[in-house]
Amino acid sequence: MAVEVVMPKLGMAMKEGTVSLWNKAVGDSVEKGEPIASVNSEKIEIDVESPTEGTVLKIAVSEGEGVPPGTVICYIGNPGEEIGAQTISASEQKTGVENQELSNDLNCSVNQAKARGDRVKISPVAKKMAEAANLDIEKIKGTGPGGRVTKEDVQEALKAQRELQTVQPKETRIEPQLVSAQKTQAQQVPFSGIRKVIAGRMHGSLQKTAQLTMNMKVDVTELIALQKQTADVVQKNFNNKLTVTDFIARAVVLSLKKHQDMNSALIEDKIHLFKQVHLGMAVALEKGLVVPVIRHAENCSLNDLSRSIKELAQKARQGQLSNEDMQGSTFTISNLGAYGVEHFTPVLNPPETGILGVGAVFDTPVYVGENLERRSILPLSLTFDHRVLDGTPAAAFLQTVKQYLEVPITMLI
Repeated sequence: MAVEVVMPKLGMAMKEGTVSLWNKAVGDSVEKGEPIASVNSEKIEIDVESPTEGTVLKIAVSEGEGVPPGTVICYIGNPGEEIGAQTISASEQKTGVENQELSNDLNCSVNQAKARGDRVKISPVAKKMAEAANLDIEKIKGTGPGGRVTKEDVQEALKAQRELQTVQPKETRIEPQLVSAQKTQAQQVPFSGIRKVIAGRMHGSLQKTAQLTMNMKVDVTELIALQKQTADVVQKNFNNKLTVTDFIARAVVLSLKKHQDMNSALIEDKIHLFKQVHLGMAVALEKGLVVPVIRHAENCSLNDLSRSIKELAQKARQGQLSNEDMQGSTFTISNLGAYGVEHFTPVLNPPETGILGVGAVFDTPVYVGENLERRSILPLSLTFDHRVLDGTPAAAFLQTVKQYLEVPITMLI
């Protein structure tokens, strides 16, 4: 009996998931536990593994299509096995004749076209369109994931063919696929999944807020010395390693408690001043940026904060974050110091009022009284919503962060 593979629920708040990529086509054999598709919801993307060994009999949800959790996205069984009508997914039952034709295409056997001995990657719908137009699929440049030929690639080839037929004599007509390839030299990547979600949020952030960024340099010479002095004790007693980022996070949390107007959000014409600090820590992934949240950071010690930062970053890189892990932040920190960046302009994470950009520490000569000394300088960039507060209170907050970092013992008392 065919086994149903369903859209997983990626967090309690998830209402819809999208198939971003199919790793297998109809007719392909799969092993139990083998990744067969990638799905995403909001900023979370995971691989869906096959629950059994067998053959992909039917793909019920195409790439880019969003469906509720629990919806059947494909069927796996024995080769040639028929799928009973009672197992058809709810999303399929809602569609009309056009989707039924697509479903029939997806039930076709695996593509047999070869290019230099390898199978041409092409979606069933694209293959049907190409065959109907007598196009050579081996000459169509695929822009889908892994070079897969999509419906849009075939449409582009048909468009190029029509243009050539109107301007060139039949006997001298150039292959339309070659013209299409010449017009599109750059690799085309689908604008979907996490990248599309981030783009929408960032564009909306810039459109709906009055963002202003101010920069400040902090002398962290004493902080780095304290970090080195306490390294052995922290490792021995807490099995942990404190980083400069951990100290920055601690300084931000303490400063937000003193400057509540920065720990706020403008929602429906009301400024919400939060007593709790839910700290967002931006984590860069291969497919985009995610911001896991440390809840009630005001109750965390420096060591607790350090552990939470590391644990959430690890979950993010392993694709194990839930929607709840990335919701409810009241202030965000974004650190680009590892890439050698000094000052930059971070974009607000709506509906928060502030975000702190952290640059790379650099050594430079500084006058301390009458003496010229080598000091370690940390660049900070604070972006805030000018609708919620003015430059003076924002500068006061940044000044408090600076004071904590320059006299780090105050963060331990």
